[in-house]
Amino acid sequence: MDNLQRRTIQEDMVQYQLFPIQTHSSSPQQTEEHLKRLVEDVLAKVASLMMRYIWQHESFNLKYHPEKAGVPAHIGGSTQFGDNVEDEWFVVYLLQQITEAFPELIASVEDNDGEFLLIEAADYLPKWLSPETSENRVFLYKGELHILPCPSKSSPVGVSKDVVPSVQQATLMLSTHPGACLASPKIRSALKKRLEGYPEKIKGDLHRAHCFIPSAVAMVLSHRPDLVAPAVSAFYLRDPVDLQACRSFKTFPPDTRVLTLVTFTRCLYAQLQQQQFTPDKRSGFTLPPRSHPQYKSHDLGMKLAHGFEILCCKCRLPSSEPDAPVSCNPQWKGFMDSLKANGYFREELEGSAHYKELTRSAENFFKQSVSKSSALSPGEEVLQLLHSCSPINLEELKKRETQPPQEDSDSWLDISAQDLERMLQERSVGRADVGSQNSSCTKQGTQNVGGAEEGRKETEEDKKEEEAGYSLVAVSQGMKNFLNAMSSHEGAELPWSSSTQPFSVEPDSMAKALDRLLGSNEEELDSDDLDDDNGDDEDEEEEEGDEEEKEGCADMNGTETLDGLRKYMDQMDEELMSTNIGQSFNLTKYNKVDMDDGSPHSSASLHGGGREGTEEGEEEEEIQPLDVDLNLVTNLLESLSCQSGLAGPASNLLQSLGIHLPANSDRA
Repeated sequence: MDNLQRRTIQEDMVQYQLFPIQTHSSSPQQTEEHLKRLVEDVLAKVASLMMRYIWQHESFNLKYHPEKAGVPAHIGGSTQFGDNVEDEWFVVYLLQQITEAFPELIASVEDNDGEFLLIEAADYLPKWLSPETSENRVFLYKGELHILPCPSKSSPVGVSKDVVPSVQQATLMLSTHPGACLASPKIRSALKKRLEGYPEKIKGDLHRAHCFIPSAVAMVLSHRPDLVAPAVSAFYLRDPVDLQACRSFKTFPPDTRVLTLVTFTRCLYAQLQQQQFTPDKRSGFTLPPRSHPQYKSHDLGMKLAHGFEILCCKCRLPSSEPDAPVSCNPQWKGFMDSLKANGYFREELEGSAHYKELTRSAENFFKQSVSKSSALSPGEEVLQLLHSCSPINLEELKKRETQPPQEDSDSWLDISAQDLERMLQERSVGRADVGSQNSSCTKQGTQNVGGAEEGRKETEEDKKEEEAGYSLVAVSQGMKNFLNAMSSHEGAELPWSSSTQPFSVEPDSMAKALDRLLGSNEEELDSDDLDDDNGDDEDEEEEEGDEEEKEGCADMNGTETLDGLRKYMDQMDEELMSTNIGQSFNLTKYNKVDMDDGSPHSSASLHGGGREGTEEGEEEEEIQPLDVDLNLVTNLLESLSCQSGLAGPASNLLQSLGIHLPANSDRA
C-alpha cells in the first residue's frame, strides 16, 4: 500500500484487510482454501451483530484477495458509509471482535485520511509518528491496537521511521514481539473510549417512528427492514427525472396507506425529517394541516413512499422463475453450524416462531454477505419481494392501526447550547484536565474561604466553589506562559501536547559546529594556507586591522540604529498624544509620592521608553505605564461576549491553552 493507493480511497469509504500469520509454509492453493474458510467462519461470528444493524450504503463484507504487488494473500473489503460516520466505527468494532476471536488474524483499516485510528489518539502519539511514517505500522491484533515502534536504546525491537516496513515484516514482528508493539495505555484507552457502548450502541442508534406508508412498503419493510436505507437515500438524492416517476405511483399507490412503525437509524431519520418537500398533486398524496397531530407521520410516510417508488422505477421486473432455496447451497450447512456454535439462536426451540424469524434473517444475511449469489440492486430486491411474498392483507394492517407500538422521541434532534458545550467537553476531557491543573493553585486557595461559611446551604457552597475555579489570573498567566515558551521549527506546542524530554543544547558544541561550517576557526586551515608560511605574520596583522575597523563600524552602526529607533518611537508618542488612542487602554495608577521618589514607573511611556520633555509652551505630562494583565483579560472577555456563546478566536485560543471560562450570565 503505497501513498498513491492511499489517495485513491473514496472520501466516504473505509477499507480493511485481515492478514493471516504464516506459521508454516503452504502452497498458494492451500492458502486460498484456508482463507475462504476463514471468510465463512468470520462472517458467522459477527452475523448476530450485523443482522441487527442498518447500514447507510454498504455493509461490512469480506472476500479473498490473492497475493499482488508485494501484499500477501489476505481477506478484506471496503464499505461506503456515506453521511453516517458511525458505520465506519462499527467496522472498527467488528475488526476488533474478529481479531480477538481469531488470534491468527491481524487487521489494518484506513480511509481517505489514512490511519484514522491515530486521529482519535493524536494527543498521545509519539513525536516520530506522523502520516508520513505510519504506513504499515498500525494494526489491530488480538483485539488491541498495536503500533510498530522505532528502535531505541531501551528496546532494539522496531523499524526505523525512515523505512516503510512490508506487510510480511509487520506480521512477523507482531507475532514475535507483541508486547513491544502494543500501543501505549493512553492511545489504547482513547480508541476504547471511541468504541465505548458497543454492541448496545447498535440499538441506541435506532429510531422508531410512525409513518403512513402504502401497504406494499409496509410488507417489504416487515421482511427486509434494512431496505429503508436505500429508499431514504433515493429520496434524499432525488433529481427532477426521478420525480417524474412519482406522478403516477404505479408500484406503491397512496390509497393503500396504513400507519406503521418504521425503524430508521438516527442519520436516516434526520435526513428524511429535515427535507422540505411538497408532493405533486397528480401523485395522490395529500397532507393534513401542520397543526394536525399526525402531520409528521403523514409527512414521513409520503417521503418514504417517494423513495421506494424512485428505487423501483429504475429497475426491470425480476424473473418469474423462483430462486433456488439457500438449503441447496453447499455453504449453507456449514454456515448454520457456525451460527449455532456462536449462540445465534439463543436456545430457541427449533420450529418456534422466533426460531423461524431468526432463520429467515440468517437466510437473507447468507444471500447478501456469504454466498453473494444475487447481484440485485435494492430496487430489484424490492420488486422481487413484492412478487414472491403472499398477497397483502390490507384489513389486517388496518386493524393494527388502532394500537400501534409507541414511537421514539426525536428530541435528540434539538441540541441546546448547554448540550453542545457538554458534548465538546466530553470530547476534550483530556484537555480539560490540563486546564484544571493550571488552576489547581487557585482552587486550593479558595477552599479555605469556603470553609469559613459553614452556615450556608450545600448548593450555594457548590456554586461558590465552581465559580472560584474560574480564575482571571489563570487566563493572564496562561497567555504569558504560552508567549514565553520556546517552540521548535514545527510550530507552537499547546499545553496538552505529548512532550518528550526537553530539548537541550551545549553552547560550546554549537559554537564549534558553527565555526567549522562558516570557516571562522583559525585552527582549521586549507592546504593552500599551510604552504604559504612566509606571509602569515603580515596577513595576520592586516586581518587584525580589518577586524578592528569592522568592529568599530559595527558599533557605530548599532548605536545609530538604536538612536534612530528611539527617535522614531518618540515621534510616534508625540503623534499618539494628540489622539484618544491612549484612553482605550487601562493604565497602572501610581501615587505622586511614588513618582517623586524616583520610582522607575514615573518615566515609563506607552511603549516602555521615556520622554524627558516636550516642546516649549506645553506642560510636561507624565505618561503612566499600561496594566498589561488587565488589558489582556478585558479584551479577551469583550471578545468572548461578542461571540455570543459561539465558536470564535477568543474561545478557541483559551480552550487550546486549557483554560475554560463560564458562560456569560450578565444579560446587560
